[in-house]
Parts: sequence; structure tokens; C-alpha cells
Amino acid sequence: MACLEAMKRGEPGCLADFFELWADRLYGLALRLLGDPAAAEDVVQEAFLKLIAGADRIEGRSRLATWLYRVVYNAAMDRLRDQKREVPVPEDGGEGALPAPSLLVDFRLSPEAALRDAELRGALEGAIGALPPALRAAFLLRDVEGLSTAEAAEALGISEANLKVRLHRARLQLRERLSAFVAARGARGEVRS
Repeated sequence: MACLEAMKRGEPGCLADFFELWADRLYGLALRLLGDPAAAEDVVQEAFLKLIAGADRIEGRSRLATWLYRVVYNAAMDRLRDQKREVPVPEDGGEGALPAPSLLVDFRLSPEAALRDAELRGALEGAIGALPPALRAAFLLRDVEGLSTAEAAEALGISEANLKVRLHRARLQLRERLSAFVAARGARGEVRS
């Protein structure tokens, strides 16, 4: 909150430091949501402009970074809605049963080996990119950016329960997509311990 107070007093150094610290992370979120580098840059720029213009109106109930994640998320979702690409996710989690996996696979790669595996990393990025935007945002904020459940829910403007539902659905969809990839590699004899 000290940085926010400094911004409200018009001290430019704090904003520069804050930008340096958070711009890349916010850009990464925007890029993964939008899939367009230019649009992602625009969204991050809009977020910081809103911060500059509205610093005196920010109440400071949450971390400044959480507020910026929320602004980036909302701007990205607005752009996706304008493009008519968003797939709606029920806010209440829906009444239907969650899908059962169609393929059960023994993932034999350790997490460290999986990170070193460029082909698997590419499949994971593709699977994340294929998630509906609302599920992708929940997964990115919680599992990639490392926000707490409360912070991620606040950034998305939903309840913690809804965040957990979205996160669960995102993980199920990722598991399904990656299971097919790993099974295909196993059939080719490429799965290593």
C-alpha cells in the first residue's frame, strides 16, 4: 500500500518500479488470454494508464497487483467478447456432471523431466491456449502466476467457490488433452522415466 500512497502523492519513482516488477507478468497473462502480442501490449498499457489516472480512487482493500490483474483480465475479456470468441462458463459451476476421462494414462515423466521436454511443453501451452477464456484465466492466475485462491477470485471478480469450479474444470480439460498426447508418445515408445 505504500506504493499506492506514493502514487497518490504523485511520486513517479514508485510507478516506474511497480511497472518494472509487474509489466512482464501482466503481459504474459494478457498474451495467454488473447493470443495476440499487440493486443496484449495494449491491454497492459491500458491497465497502467488506468492506474495512473485512477490512483486516487483506488481504495487499497487488496494488493495493487491483484487490482492490476483484474484490470488486465477485464480488458482481455472485453476484447474477446468483441471478437465473439468467448465460450460462456456458468457462474454457478453448472448442474451437469463433470466429464470422466476418456483415456487413462500413467504419466511417467517427473515434473522436472516434463519441464525439460520441449514437445510436452508445447503440448501443454497448446492445451492451455485451447481452454475457454474464463477457465484459462482461472488456471493462469492460480497455477501459473501463483496467486492465492482469494486473490485469483478477486482478480476475476468471482467467488472463491466459482474459482475452484473453474480451476477444476480447467485441470480436467488439460488432463484430457495431455493424456491423449502422452498416450500417443507412449505408443511410439517415447515415454521416459
